[in-house]
Formats: sequence, structure tokens, C-alpha cells
Amino acid sequence: MEIRAPKGTKDITPLDSYRWQYVEGVIRSLCAKYCFSEVRTPVFEHTELFSRGVGDTTDIVQKEMYTFLDKGERSITLKPEGTASVVRMYIENRLYNEAQPTKMYYLSTPVFRYERPQAGRLREHHQFGVEIFGAKRASADAECIMLALELLNTIGIRGLSVRINSIGCPKCRADYNAKLQRYLHDHVDALCATCRDRLGRNPLRVLDCKEEACKRICADAPVCLDSLCDECRAHHEELCGCLDAARVDYVVDPYIVRGLDYYTKTVFEIVSNDIGAQGTVCGGGRYDLLIEELGGPSTPAVGFGLGMERLLLVAQNTGVEFPAPEPPDVYVAPVSDEQRQIAFALAFSLRKAGVKAECEHSGRSLKAQLKFAAKIGARFVAVIGEDEAAAQCVQLKNMGDGASERVPLCDIAERIR
Repeated sequence: MEIRAPKGTKDITPLDSYRWQYVEGVIRSLCAKYCFSEVRTPVFEHTELFSRGVGDTTDIVQKEMYTFLDKGERSITLKPEGTASVVRMYIENRLYNEAQPTKMYYLSTPVFRYERPQAGRLREHHQFGVEIFGAKRASADAECIMLALELLNTIGIRGLSVRINSIGCPKCRADYNAKLQRYLHDHVDALCATCRDRLGRNPLRVLDCKEEACKRICADAPVCLDSLCDECRAHHEELCGCLDAARVDYVVDPYIVRGLDYYTKTVFEIVSNDIGAQGTVCGGGRYDLLIEELGGPSTPAVGFGLGMERLLLVAQNTGVEFPAPEPPDVYVAPVSDEQRQIAFALAFSLRKAGVKAECEHSGRSLKAQLKFAAKIGARFVAVIGEDEAAAQCVQLKNMGDGASERVPLCDIAERIR
């Protein structure tokens, strides 16, 4: 039986990896410009981190986590999202004692969710995310949105919309939850079984349901913006003011709540219409209570997460052309076995001199080597035969115009440059 990759996973082949490398390069450059530093956290964590941090009423915790007992009978979970792990790292390493705010990003980190594979979202996929800890002003929220937008625009993706909302804080959300519960109780028989279960524990999660019947009911539900306290309303207005000042187009969408329990105040999404029904490319928001809930000091925080596979799919569907990888500068071709070691040593010395060089490993004839060099796009072929080896030179063939010249070994790197 042929062994295949597990369902919901995907290989990244040499034909695809250059696209990832290009996007990762853009991300690293932008994060440096915005003064974010990279962090890396483990692929797995103790399950309690996600049940406490993400929330036990979320789809992630209820349905999607890969959880198992290790040999010490400890409950371990493969990371389903990035923020909780970064919070744990921030607390454990006492980064709150450093100058604040702390601005961090993680790149192409693998995350795991047991769900039906869909466009751009696999059971194992990869996330880029940013987190700002210790900044309470809405300007930090706006900075996250603007970094995400600049990334997408730099890659060449157009036709995106920014949608923002505020879901308040525990103080004003209690009033909103009461209003929402009263409304949903009038339609409880039409809700799906999951939402009926959520209704008493966390009615806000009902607004995030993807079932069509629940979405129709929620379309006329009360909106959280009408129940904000003065502090949350002022924060939302400051965010709008920052985006206006930066001339960022956005829409206030009162039905965005995001799928995680830790959000407070700002939530936002950047949406594309080019990847089917699941159009969110990037999503995030503020989570001012999470660090304290996980055992750290009271610390405001905001961030976003973005799926790399989904980003690349949007780029493909919108016609973005990525820069092709640079071909070899030179292919070193021995005419016979007697010159193979000389050819190998030449390729090594050229690489040390900064020349991108490839050499023969497969026992091909010279004619087959020239065909292979053309196939991989080599700019030059350095042919070493018996006469060239004796004269300490190569026959350097320009693959563009076919011109050929004899060049001493010591001059090849400079001649190619």
C-alpha cells in the first residue's frame, strides 16, 4: 500500500517553497520596521493552557484539539493557536520585568486543529502572528491592523476589506449578554444543538456559529456596540480615529466576535472574497485579561494571527506573481570520470567566492549535462575536459548566447560576476 500524507496535511515541495520564503522575507522585513522581535514556542503545551486561555466554550477546545496523555500521564495538546503559548512564555520568562511594551511575532509556526479541511485551512497549518503586551491605547490595535494590511499590500493582494468591532469588557458585556440571551431564548428551538448548549454559558459564541439557521437568527440580534461602557466606547472611538488619521478604509461590523473567549474590546478581521465561503485572511483583537488569568500580572495586550496557507491561496487566486528563485550562476561539467574530483573542488571554491554553483552527481554524459544545465536555468556551464584539466582552466559556455571562452581556474569567479 502506498504511504500518503495524513488527511489535512500538505507537503511543501521545492516547487512551492520559494513562495513561502519570499513571504517570510517580507514578514521579517516588516516586523523589523515595526520594531517586533521574533519568538518561538513549543509545538505542544499542557492542555490546561488552552482550556483556560482559549476557553472551554470555543469550537477549538470542544471539538478541534489534538490532545493525548504522555508517558507521564500528563495531558498534552498540540498547539491549536499561537497567542496562548506566547502569553505562557511571557509569564514564565518574566518578560513583564523588561521595558514595556513587549512587541513579538512568530512565523510559520505549525498549529493543529482537528476539523474538516477547507480552502487554505488544513489540520496542520502554519501561522504568522504578532502580539503587543503592555500597551493599553487603541493605537496599538491600529498598529496591528496596519502591519497586516501593509503585508498584504506588499505581497500584491488587493480587494481586501477591514472589519472592526468592540465586544466590550466584562463590566459592560454582562449587560449585553443578558440582552442577547433574552433575544436568543425567543428563538432557541431554531438554534443548532451546539448553540443551545452555549446559550447559558457564553451566548456571545452563538454569534460566531457558521450554521445557516443560527446566522439568520443572529442577523437581527442586539449588537454589543449599543451596550459599551464609557471606557470601551472611548477605546473604540480612539481606534476609529487612529485608522482615520492613517487613511485606512474600514467597516464597523457589529457581528464580528472572533472564535476565542479571551478577546476584550477590539476585534477585527481582514476579509477577502477570493477563497470561497471562508474569506477571513487575518483576524485578531485585544485580550487585556488573558495574561492575568494565566497567572501573570495585569497586562493589556493585542495581536492577530494569519494562516500562511490561506495567505498564499489568496495571493494565487488574485493573480499575484512571486519572484522566481534565482537559477545557478554556473554548472560545472566534467567531460569524464577523470575530471570529476576537479569539478567538485571547483564548485566548492566558487561557492566560497559567493557564486551560486551546481555540479554533476549523476554520472551523466557531457551532452546530458548540458541539457540538465539548460533545464535548471544555469547562466554558464564550466566544462572541464582532459585538456582543460592539464591547463588549469575551463571552457566557460554562456547559456544565453552560446558563446564559449577558455578561462583560467583562478579567474572563473570574477569572470562570472
